[in-house]
Amino acid sequence: MPVSRHRLPSGRILEISTVADRPDLAHADIDVGDWPAFMRHNRVSEAYFAQTVETFADTCLIATSDGKPVGDAHAVQLSDGNFPAGGWEQSVVRAFADIRRGVPPDTACALNISVARNFQGEGVASLLLTALREAAAGLGLNALDAPVRPTHKHLEPSVEMDDYAFRTRPDGLPLDPWLRTHVRTGGRIAGVAPASWVISGSLAEWRSWTGLPFDRSGPVEVPGALVPVECDVVADRAVYVEPNVWVRHEFSTD
Repeated sequence: MPVSRHRLPSGRILEISTVADRPDLAHADIDVGDWPAFMRHNRVSEAYFAQTVETFADTCLIATSDGKPVGDAHAVQLSDGNFPAGGWEQSVVRAFADIRRGVPPDTACALNISVARNFQGEGVASLLLTALREAAAGLGLNALDAPVRPTHKHLEPSVEMDDYAFRTRPDGLPLDPWLRTHVRTGGRIAGVAPASWVISGSLAEWRSWTGLPFDRSGPVEVPGALVPVECDVVADRAVYVEPNVWVRHEFSTD
């Protein structure tokens, strides 16, 4: 994928490159602002995420402005997973298993798009998503899939994702802003991944991550969580099973 150059509404210039072209920025630190502490404790992510920039450098992107990293995007490549229930986690494991078995990929799966806090609200995420589509299509892949974490779902943790994902505005576009960006960019909502991102920890760990007491068994609403965390005081365990929304970006074969 060639380097793309964009003028943002603020007048600042943004350049988007693949990590294959900018390996020096493969592990750049992007200050995205507040992010729930508990979200950093997914075991599949801990095992695989850092490897994506080396293994799938041509579908991992870095956005820079004045030479400084201000955004990134990561996608793995795999044989079509057909929207697995395990979402993010299952797709990552499948992609690395395909590499080991020598199975050629036909699909990319987006893992994240991050934007520095001082560049948020300028359409950078949409530009990175478009660039991911172009990078995947340029490799001859059939589609870019994304297990999307809807931006505003945490405001309604008790609402089922199957209901939330398909809410629309009067113009027919998704009500959620991040889902709406995906659809505007050419994606279609394909369904829900009910167990996309799982975090399990002791009650002491959850207390340290959230500042909440976790002293009663049952569902616990945690700020930033898309659904309640299930707490079991007897087992000294709490588990968060996050659903995501599958969005598919198919590429024209014309």
